[in-house]
Amino acid sequence: MNSFKQFIDFFLPRFCPSCNTKLCLEENIVCGFCFSKIERADEKRIALEFERKFSEEKIISGFFLLWIFEKEKELQHIIHQLKYNGKFRIGIFLGEMLGKELQNKIGEWEIDCLVPVPLHNLKRAERGFNQSVFIAKGVKTTSNIPVKSRLLKRRRFTETQTNLTLAERKENVKEAFVLRRNNNIEGKKILLLDDVITTGATIAECGRILLNNGAEKIFAASVAIAN
Repeated sequence: MNSFKQFIDFFLPRFCPSCNTKLCLEENIVCGFCFSKIERADEKRIALEFERKFSEEKIISGFFLLWIFEKEKELQHIIHQLKYNGKFRIGIFLGEMLGKELQNKIGEWEIDCLVPVPLHNLKRAERGFNQSVFIAKGVKTTSNIPVKSRLLKRRRFTETQTNLTLAERKENVKEAFVLRRNNNIEGKKILLLDDVITTGATIAECGRILLNNGAEKIFAASVAIAN
């Protein structure tokens, strides 16, 4: 198997999406040096972010994340390659990493399905895919929980959240999502998945729609949280 991988790597070398160095045989998607520089979110940080973003509205019942997203750092470069350069395998890789860490939580939360946060049709057409769908597919490989990528629809195009205040972000995504027809989620426990969460307004709005349509509980997880 190693000989075959060496043969493939010789003719089709793989490069790290962060530093662009050639990957070693044992490295998968991201080089070890860049991977080691990404800050991990510990339990204290996860609890703090849940308290800040979700506890007051009581829409999201539980939350998990892997890393801290820092501007102009390794993880931003990696996610940029995923979102804007069509390297969807990065999404599956990140989802697998997230899924391995989520295994106990998924069992504890008794999750029925994985739901990636949807993109508007125009944005999906522009990129060619929704990065959160591939993250969800990666989580599925470690959990065998079905992915429902067409459960929610983003019916209204929303401006970028980057320069908006928390109140403006909540207003920006208000009623931006709708449950698609013929999707019965009565009594379901659903895990929402996204790449990077900033204020949590988008996740909370998706959760609100799902709860209003009969879901029992909504949980959320992301690859990273904005610092």
